[in-house]
Amino acid sequence: MTVNVVLEPAADRLDLLAAATAKALADLAAVLPLDQVSVGAIDPALADTAAFCAEYGVDLDETANCVVVAAKRAGQTTYAACLVRATTRADINGLTRRHLGARKISFAPMDDAVALTGMEYGGITPIGLPEGWPILIDDAVAAVPRVVVGSGVRGSKIWLPGSALTLLPGAVVLPGLGMVANGDAAAGSDASPGSDPQGA
Repeated sequence: MTVNVVLEPAADRLDLLAAATAKALADLAAVLPLDQVSVGAIDPALADTAAFCAEYGVDLDETANCVVVAAKRAGQTTYAACLVRATTRADINGLTRRHLGARKISFAPMDDAVALTGMEYGGITPIGLPEGWPILIDDAVAAVPRVVVGSGVRGSKIWLPGSALTLLPGAVVLPGLGMVANGDAAAGSDASPGSDPQGA
């Protein structure tokens, strides 16, 4: 499948990234050559996974969705991100809840996710999340040679090796985090019923 996006080195187009994402990529340069990270401008109205893949010729298997979860225990709320392939659904109530040691877990409300990350809803990415947040990555995402994720804004996407995401601060690879979704695969990791994915 031909990808209909003009890709440029992310280091040369920081204007296409959220500020936190640009800073995180600069920090990542110590362990990952930035020539392996590309960014492409897209129509913000087509940022949601299904529309993006259909318009720009990207396979769903090559995209990953990032969802923000709120974990509660002993009256305290902590946040984390889950990254799974777009063809799967994040195991939030099972594997994620157990890993975070939470009594109760849910998708973070849209307003909270946007305010806490400083990113645009529909563009939230694991690159540049707040310090201390666990980033739980399905092993299938880590194995993708070139995976598409959000850039922190709706007007672009990032291409990079899936293994590079495991180098992010707080990253943990969780085999089985992505479960096969029923029905519309692209909606498998929606932030809430009927909403659009927060990530790629």
